[in-house]
Amino acid sequence: MVLNFLKKEYIKYFVLAVMLLLLAIFILPVSIPIILALLTAIIMEPIVKFTQKTFKWKRKPAVITNFVLFISAISGLLYLVITKLFSQLIYASQTIPSNINNWTGLWIDMQNSLFKYTEGLPKEVVESIQNKFDATLESMRDALLDILSYSNISALLTNIPNFLVSFIVFIIALFLFMLDLQNLQVKFFHYLSDNTASKVRFIFASIKKVAIGFMKAQIIASFIILGAAFIGLLFIITPKYALIMALVIWIIDIIPILGSIAVLAPWAIYHYLTGDMVLGTKLTILAVILLVIRRAVEPKLMGSQMGISPLAILIAMFIGAKLFGFIGFMLGPLVVIIFITAKESGMLKLNFKI
Repeated sequence: MVLNFLKKEYIKYFVLAVMLLLLAIFILPVSIPIILALLTAIIMEPIVKFTQKTFKWKRKPAVITNFVLFISAISGLLYLVITKLFSQLIYASQTIPSNINNWTGLWIDMQNSLFKYTEGLPKEVVESIQNKFDATLESMRDALLDILSYSNISALLTNIPNFLVSFIVFIIALFLFMLDLQNLQVKFFHYLSDNTASKVRFIFASIKKVAIGFMKAQIIASFIILGAAFIGLLFIITPKYALIMALVIWIIDIIPILGSIAVLAPWAIYHYLTGDMVLGTKLTILAVILLVIRRAVEPKLMGSQMGISPLAILIAMFIGAKLFGFIGFMLGPLVVIIFITAKESGMLKLNFKI
């Protein structure tokens, strides 16, 4: 049995698996901008073909048009987010000194309320409650100071040039991939035998089908989040702004890496810094509720739309996120999809028993 498993065929697959594992560990983390550019080019390929067919254009004008539209949309979104963030930070820095007095008054009121409710209790119990209260406040202060520490801020500023370089590499690689994607496909299949090429085409077709299912699942989940966010915001802010902010959360939530927490967390922190503890707490609770809803419905939706077990999707998303962070959240299910389609196409033969 063991000898059968160690046939050349299985040794070849074992060596290939080891090489892919080493590639994933050492090459993948530093190649993320290029990989994202390739995936984006593949996703945008149907749009490029649609543009060519609709306007009777050659490939280059269609690629340039869609590339410019894509970059314009990304740049506009980044501009809005960055300018809004800086304006809110400037406003918060101007109001924090005055809010310190409000926080101090709030703290004194909380202490007075505590003394009122603990009146009549044994002295040891009152001291224990007071110590716990002070310890909680001190831990919150230390956590805030740690977030705003010089080392964290300098580390964030140090990473900005790296992000800009990665973003520039992504933009250039995306344009080149979009221009040359068809030639790359031809060259890729040129190195494969007819039998292997048919199996790889089957895998690509399955991945394309699954990718469409993935997008459908994300859109359906985002509409669920839109409804939940709008209902939740109706109890927090005025209906007019509730609809606007729910739409903003919906747009951001479509992006798998970000989600609604990218809007609600800064919003809640801003209100905490400006002294509106009640509104900040409500927004924090809403953020947690939306996060729980998405994590609950996402695996089931992805499983139903992609044709894969929700449990397999959940495990793949968890392991991928633990190994590679946010990128692994998407790479995990992709690896499962490739493995399943490779097995269905006959490229992987794992008909062995232990």
